[in-house]
Amino acid sequence: MDAAGSAYPVEWEADVVLRDGSTMHVRPIRPDDADALQRFHTGQSERSTYFRFFAPIARLTDRELRRLVEVDHTGRVALVAVRPGRADDGTERDDILGVARFDTIADGEAEVAFNIADSLQGKGLASVLLEHVAAAARERGLRRFTAEVLPQNGAMLGVFRDAGYEISQHLDDGVVSVGIDLDPTERSRAVMADREHRAEARSMDGLLSARRVLLVGAGPDASTPEGLLARRVLDAAAADPGDTELVALDVPGDVPAGVRLAVGWDDVGEVELALLAVRPETAVDVVRRVALAGARGVVVLSGGYAESGPEGLERRRDVVRTAHAAGLRVVGPVSFGLLTTTGGAGLRASLALHAPAPGVVGLFCQSAAAAVTLTATLRRRGLGVSSLVSAGHRADVSGNDLMQYWLDDDGTRVVCLYLESIGNPRKFSRIARRLSAVKPVVVATAGRSGHVVPPGHAVRATHAPRRLLDELLRQSGVIQADNTHQLMDVAQVLAHQPLPAGNRVGILASSSALAVLVAEAAASEGLVVAASSDYLQPHAHEDDIARAVDALYAPGACDAVVAVDVPVVQPRTGAVARAVAQAAARTGRTTVVSMLGLHGMPDELTAPAPDGSLVHVPAFSTPEDAVVALGKVAEHARSRAEDRGHYVAPDGIDTRRARRLVEDWLAADGAHELSEDDGAALLDCYGIRLWPARLVRTADEAVAAADEVGWPVALKSSSPALRHRTDLGGVRLDITGPEDLRDDVARLCAVARDVVGETDPAFEVQAMAPKGVACVVRSAEDPLFGPMVSFGLAGDAVDLLDDVAHGIPPLTDVDVAAMVSTVRAAPRLYGYGGAPPVDVDALEDVLARVSVMADDLPELAAFELYPVVVGADGASVLHASGRLRLAGRRADALRRALPG
Repeated sequence: MDAAGSAYPVEWEADVVLRDGSTMHVRPIRPDDADALQRFHTGQSERSTYFRFFAPIARLTDRELRRLVEVDHTGRVALVAVRPGRADDGTERDDILGVARFDTIADGEAEVAFNIADSLQGKGLASVLLEHVAAAARERGLRRFTAEVLPQNGAMLGVFRDAGYEISQHLDDGVVSVGIDLDPTERSRAVMADREHRAEARSMDGLLSARRVLLVGAGPDASTPEGLLARRVLDAAAADPGDTELVALDVPGDVPAGVRLAVGWDDVGEVELALLAVRPETAVDVVRRVALAGARGVVVLSGGYAESGPEGLERRRDVVRTAHAAGLRVVGPVSFGLLTTTGGAGLRASLALHAPAPGVVGLFCQSAAAAVTLTATLRRRGLGVSSLVSAGHRADVSGNDLMQYWLDDDGTRVVCLYLESIGNPRKFSRIARRLSAVKPVVVATAGRSGHVVPPGHAVRATHAPRRLLDELLRQSGVIQADNTHQLMDVAQVLAHQPLPAGNRVGILASSSALAVLVAEAAASEGLVVAASSDYLQPHAHEDDIARAVDALYAPGACDAVVAVDVPVVQPRTGAVARAVAQAAARTGRTTVVSMLGLHGMPDELTAPAPDGSLVHVPAFSTPEDAVVALGKVAEHARSRAEDRGHYVAPDGIDTRRARRLVEDWLAADGAHELSEDDGAALLDCYGIRLWPARLVRTADEAVAAADEVGWPVALKSSSPALRHRTDLGGVRLDITGPEDLRDDVARLCAVARDVVGETDPAFEVQAMAPKGVACVVRSAEDPLFGPMVSFGLAGDAVDLLDDVAHGIPPLTDVDVAAMVSTVRAAPRLYGYGGAPPVDVDALEDVLARVSVMADDLPELAAFELYPVVVGADGASVLHASGRLRLAGRRADALRRALPG
């Protein structure tokens, strides 16, 4: 508790990246920050102080300090951006470099103010603090900020104007009054994502552009795990130093030529990156020391952290907190390191004895073991990379950071990710969607569900369906590979061949049997076999080979070529390989081959293009591998050319009223089961009408309810076991008169007694909706994935077959349409078996509105609309159920934050 008696909101603490790539810690202010706030205030220029207080206040009084540092974290909130400093006596302290605060002035409205250190103005700190204080305000039920700004303070006015929120401003008595609507907009989300991208990309550039690297060991003993790691780095520096200047400190044995041995911390000098092969209990102190040496990041090679238990997890958190507070990023623990192949600036900060060849593939993986395998595979295939990063247990730097960097890196044309866990799936989806629109992203996951977490990875538990990870990757626009072998297969096509213009594939095979098998494999991958396909007789003459190849590569003959040459008796001559390579280079036609004895990027399949550049045709071990890789590339080309749509923003939504309802319902005990009336009220906030139903227990009550809602009516058991079960007699439809209704009440009473043992059953009476197809729309809040929505048609067969589509909001209109159309039972919506088609647009509108509701309300633990009857003209929502509970902070909240 703080001095004001309110709980300190730990969840508001976060490490952030600024525009220059450095890091800082944001947290709520505390009463013991009074001295730090006074130092901050007296260190500001007279101009900055005047802009903040509209008066030249040289020093804050004790009363003013108490008012500023003692807040209740509810109606009055203040966040500070801090970095560690030292007092004159050498003790550590927090130095405040920025303050953002708001004071509630009316229902749903607060006055906001900022003060940023002169040295950090223009570096994006005010924008970061606005995101964080706005998120805190929304959590406190506020929906609007007001601010008074002097006209001369153009920088602060620019922060408000450029944030992407809806704002208003007017000049009154020499002061600009600004109003800021805190409800997120598509523009505010885009602004946040763009600023996040620039900051995180800059942060990664600081790591990957390092030239002067410090290796810190654990002492002279080469037999310890840390000693072995340090020796491996030194051996790697001797074998392949790249363009890295390596300084070694406290390492075992002699250092190779070209490596400078420092005789103590005072002898280290300035460095840009540090490799840590140290015992975990000393890591925090080492991080502090390398920060003083100017490092922008640390790569933790050694283990002993989260994989060793709770104590190790806390050590890991201490390392990350210390690094972020000092402005550093952390790669690891248990990292294989970093490599780049940029000419003249090749970084070698890893355990790899030899770097892969230069190339255009950016490769990210996690465990060191995976990095060893992938590095060996790259060398064996002759596939080059632009950079390779192993994040180890991913305590800080993750694949999300690298995707931000590769988006702007001209040397990277293909991105490959091997993920053993995903710590922030929503952020991954958001960044991958943006990146995959301009560069292919290929992803292989160690687990296909996200439910298995390797030792050492600190990941939130998930209760999501096992298929949701596949849906996440599809929604992100990435190419999903089944394993690392396939990851490399797809990468070598993308790295060296153009994207095909379509899915027509021409096949050239060394036998008719092979041609048939390849054609079958192509069809299973969604490719269409072109009429120009052909096969060659054994020992075909070069003239025959040339004619077949020319026909295959003729203009318009096909979009891509698969060439297979596997002679049975005599050795392969190479004539087919030469002809195919030359034709591929000449025409620019996408080509893959499977030829006996060739694998990867062999010289035999290299030929000059008309502009003089060399074109490499990838070779695969089997025809099936070649076809699968080509099929995935062709599907990516098709989806990349399609419109990705816009995030859904249905009209008639009242988010503020929905939030007030949720807060009122949860005020009593932090959990709430939604009644029928509650569900109707919540749906009304999102423009969805719930058909009214009346709860009855007797026949007389049922008849009165039918007179009220209007005949004909439906009678339904209120028991969850019978509510939708027409097969068990729990539903009666099209009841047109009182006598029939009385008879049906008697029958449902007997069903309730015999089937579920109810002695005093209750029923619902509801007006009959237009006939149509019954569907189910659900949402849930998952600790890892955040909001999830699902769609399916109603019925036992659909449930048993798990014929359900999933999505993770925010969704685009294209995402929503795909969810509806891709379930296997979807033909029933479009006129299957002669039935009239239904109003799919109305169904998509309901699904879109539920997705927005799920995105808005993390307290909505589970929600179900069942049934949603879609008719020829509109969709009728006949029943809603759900439950609320107090929500924790989502992993990808509307604020920029690093893993903590």
